[in-house]
Amino acid sequence: MDYVGTDMPTELLSEAFGRISGVVHSALRDADLDVLTFRVDPEANTMAWLIWHLTRVQDSQVAELAREEQEWTSGGWVKRFDLPFDPDATGYGQNGGDVAAVRVEADLLAAYFDAVHTRTINFLHALTEADLARIVDTSWDPPVTMAVRLVSTLSDDLQHAGQAAYVRGVARRAGL
Repeated sequence: MDYVGTDMPTELLSEAFGRISGVVHSALRDADLDVLTFRVDPEANTMAWLIWHLTRVQDSQVAELAREEQEWTSGGWVKRFDLPFDPDATGYGQNGGDVAAVRVEADLLAAYFDAVHTRTINFLHALTEADLARIVDTSWDPPVTMAVRLVSTLSDDLQHAGQAAYVRGVARRAGL
C-alpha cells in the first residue's frame, strides 16, 4: 500500500483492521455448525464464540470511541443472534457454558462482523491525528489515547481471529 499523500495513521489502522476481516472470512468459509461449535477440549472456546466475541469487542470499543450506539443493538443483531446473555455482554468473564450457547451459522457471524467492520473503517477514515491523540480513558497510568485503544482492540481481535482459524484447522483434522 502506498501511504504517500494519505493520512498515514488512519490508513495503517484501516489496513490492520482489514487483515482481521481477511482472517475471519477465511475461517468462516464453508464452516458448518459442527465446525463452528467444535471444542478442542470441553472448556475450550469455539470458532462461533471467538468470532462473536471479537466482533462484540470491536463493536463496543469503536462505538464508545465514536460516542454511538453499538451495532449489536442499533442493527438488531442482538435479536437475530438470540443469545441467553445480557445485551451488553461481549464475552469477557464468560464460562464454558456461555461459550457453548453461541450456536449460530457462519452467515450470521459474517454479516454481523461485516456490519461492525464497515462501521469501524468508516470511523477510522473520519479521524484526524488530533482525534487519535485524544485521551479516552484516565483510569490507566499513563492515560489511554484513542490510538492506543484502537491498537489494543486490533491486537485482541487479531489474536482471537487466529485462534478461530486454528480451531477450524483442528476441527477439520478431527474429520469435521
